[in-house]
Amino acid sequence: MPKPTFFNLKEEKRNVLVEAAKKEFSRVSLYDASIANILKTAGIPRGSFYQYFENKEDAFFYLVGEHARKRFETFIALLETHDGDLFEATRVMFHTMLAFSYENGQNNFIRNVLLNMNYKIEKTFTQTLTRETIDQRYEEIFLLVNKDQFAIDNKSDLYHVLQILSAVTFHNLVQSIADELTLEEALGKYDKEINMIKRGLCKSSS
Repeated sequence: MPKPTFFNLKEEKRNVLVEAAKKEFSRVSLYDASIANILKTAGIPRGSFYQYFENKEDAFFYLVGEHARKRFETFIALLETHDGDLFEATRVMFHTMLAFSYENGQNNFIRNVLLNMNYKIEKTFTQTLTRETIDQRYEEIFLLVNKDQFAIDNKSDLYHVLQILSAVTFHNLVQSIADELTLEEALGKYDKEINMIKRGLCKSSS
């Protein structure tokens, strides 16, 4: 978490620092990133960086966390736009994130994050789907979701449905980028897996 001095910065200066950090983390992984490059791009002395962040990991995970928060807000908006269709909202988000990654090529922060994934990064990237977050936003999400699509009766059911869709979406994002699938191939694979979930995997016993 950034230090209080970071949040006390004027918005323009804060944005310059954020964009400088994002540029460096788009270029290389967290572990190969250089604070010196961030300072040079932002035009600030080394001492100033440590007034705002403990280290480069602190800056990196702040950026990932902010992306996760914004993505969750986008997801809520997509649920509203698509009349509570959870599958369509998730599909549009997957398509948008993947298309953005492909269009911006190598100089893309989230693309680089996905290609250098580990447990801590994944946990931060998906932090908005924790039980705590779902609990906080539950009424809003539950009211938006078209429950005719699912046998959802309670908070626990909704949590697990979101976890399943999130896992499939996240896995496909990483695999599509890592395997250099075309956008068409990636969407075809994702749609097939989502449709299998919608139909169910077991044959009817009747």
